[in-house]
Amino acid sequence: MYHVRRILPFKNIGEDVVSIVVVGSVALDDVTTPFGRNSNAPGGSALYFSLSASNFTKVKLVAVVGEDFPGKYITLLKKKSVDMRGLEIKKGKTFRWKGRYDWDLDNARTLATDLNLFKDFKPVLPEEYRRNDILFLANIDPQLQLNVLKQSKSKIIAADTMNFWIEHKKSKLLQVLKRIDILILNEYEARQLTKEGNLLKAAKKILSWGTKKVVIKKGEDGVLFVSKKRFFTCPAYLMEDVYDPTGAGDSFAGGFLGYLSKSSKLSDAVIRKALVYGVIMASFTVESYDISSLSKQNKKSIESRFKSFKKLCSF
Repeated sequence: MYHVRRILPFKNIGEDVVSIVVVGSVALDDVTTPFGRNSNAPGGSALYFSLSASNFTKVKLVAVVGEDFPGKYITLLKKKSVDMRGLEIKKGKTFRWKGRYDWDLDNARTLATDLNLFKDFKPVLPEEYRRNDILFLANIDPQLQLNVLKQSKSKIIAADTMNFWIEHKKSKLLQVLKRIDILILNEYEARQLTKEGNLLKAAKKILSWGTKKVVIKKGEDGVLFVSKKRFFTCPAYLMEDVYDPTGAGDSFAGGFLGYLSKSSKLSDAVIRKALVYGVIMASFTVESYDISSLSKQNKKSIESRFKSFKKLCSF
């Protein structure tokens, strides 16, 4: 069992709060959906995660951007009390991603990827980040994830991945799985990684490779949680308007780990509630383009949606 200090839900964030270090990308996106196009938009796994998790706890961000990254978004992160000492601002261009969603909004089609400064990104954790209670390795090269793991002494470590790394860096990814506590990935990645069509079988195979808990995101169908002793499924928050699913998975991870940081132990009840908060944070992301909705949320709006979710699932 993993233990962190006891913190009551939605206590005012202060220096005594368990914090999360996130290592990932901060990017500029060009996204097209059936409802329109959004160009030069703020994005990246670490950005979405930080904005989501900062509603629950202190977040320390490790990433790299170029001089072309708009300063207003860095100011926004600071206003959200995100620790920016791990953000490198270098001469050059920020990582850029161009993608398209058709009517199947669960799947993005990548049209262009310009790594730019992210190509040579070698994350170094500041000394004060290395003993944090929780570390989240967002969607980056598994070799970089392994390098960060050598620097960290965190009590709980979670990681994300994607189809590209599964296809081209599977052996390194399997090394990561031996050293983490929670793997977060989507249903397509789970099937690709394990060659299993059934998600419960896929999750159990992933557990056999070392990680202790698996969270499989299923888009509009919710999320599946599996550990060695039990499993739990949580529906998505029912939305009438979905404009842009970009960053929803990272927002989910931010809500999920953010809530976990507030509890004394990872009991089943805590994990189930954390999954719900993850789903809620993802719902804020998809209801607008980029971070427009996510960045405006606070404790009141999150709790309001949590109560609505309880009514949705009661029977």
